[in-house]
Amino acid sequence: MDVPRNSQLAGAVPEMSFAARRIAFRADASLQIGSGHVMRCLTLADLLRSQGADCLFICRAHPGHLGDLISARGHRIHLLEPPQPTEDTQGQPTGTAHAAWLGTSLARDAAESRSALIMDFAEEGPCDWLVVDHYALDQNWETALRPLCRYLMVIDDLADRPHDCDLLLDPGLGRKVEDYAEFVPRGNMTLVGPQYALLRPEFAAQRATSIERRDQPQLRRLLITMGGVDRDDATGTVLDALANSDLPADLEITVVMGPKAPWLERIRTRAAIMPRPTRVLAGVTDMARLMTESDLAIGAAGSTAWERCCLGLPTIQIVLAENQSAIGRALELASAALSVDLGLVSQTLPALLGNNAEIEGLMMQSAFAFDITDGLGAERIASYMRRKSV
Repeated sequence: MDVPRNSQLAGAVPEMSFAARRIAFRADASLQIGSGHVMRCLTLADLLRSQGADCLFICRAHPGHLGDLISARGHRIHLLEPPQPTEDTQGQPTGTAHAAWLGTSLARDAAESRSALIMDFAEEGPCDWLVVDHYALDQNWETALRPLCRYLMVIDDLADRPHDCDLLLDPGLGRKVEDYAEFVPRGNMTLVGPQYALLRPEFAAQRATSIERRDQPQLRRLLITMGGVDRDDATGTVLDALANSDLPADLEITVVMGPKAPWLERIRTRAAIMPRPTRVLAGVTDMARLMTESDLAIGAAGSTAWERCCLGLPTIQIVLAENQSAIGRALELASAALSVDLGLVSQTLPALLGNNAEIEGLMMQSAFAFDITDGLGAERIASYMRRKSV
């Protein structure tokens, strides 16, 4: 059955075999794009697969693509041709601000994606759902792929371009359904807010443990997460600032990076000479546990922000990309995180972490962050997809 437009999906329906058996995803990861789009799609795909769905990822072979990870998680992967460095991607008919991220023309990407769907998935007819998570794609691309899917879902954070979809998801804090009114077709289902953030189930499972250990605030374990790629080496900037900070004598630092982060080896070398014990982890699979065991995080204001909120982890956040600005502002307004400008990290972090009153204030963020999301967004989205497909 259909859920009325813009209604709230309070929770997942009881477990049942997934009515939509074939789900396709179009998302990219790269050194420029980062890993967040693919990772949140993987979270949804893992859940749908556990309910009986067969998932296919269509990704362009950018440097830093995550095809191996997708395969390792048990999903099919079709890698499109690598980007064409001489091809003009700025003047595309999409008119999107991120058109260059596609690595080819809109028309070519649509044609290649159609071929991938037909070759890998659609020989038996349209797939049940096509999920699109890419800032460079808009209604022109989506309309071209429409004949190959029963339903089309878009994951967006920008509200800056039109879409041709049945379901639109924007997990941004402070986002309103009205922000998309001029960008989606009539009858579209628009779901907004962190209650729909696509988090792995272990985050919801750790909530009680995480919030309980924050009853007595302390600063003994510091977690640094600047994104899976961290193209500009913000992690190195943070470590340099911490090396010049008056930190607690018993503080332990954990740095988490993506396995393809370009500065990974440099950060490992830097960690070895830090004045406090510092370990560097790459490609972790237990982030929920790491966050639960941490007292404070320094992290990018990207999709990992919802993971930190789910666990009530106090955070000093740093905006590393334009699309993170809205998240950063909203979290600071909600008293769920403290924003620091990357260019001022060397001055700001020593002042914050060398002041007991400032540290106590940071710890008080926990309750506000905890209320932002319960971590059940993927279940809510999967529930809607099941209902729509029945």
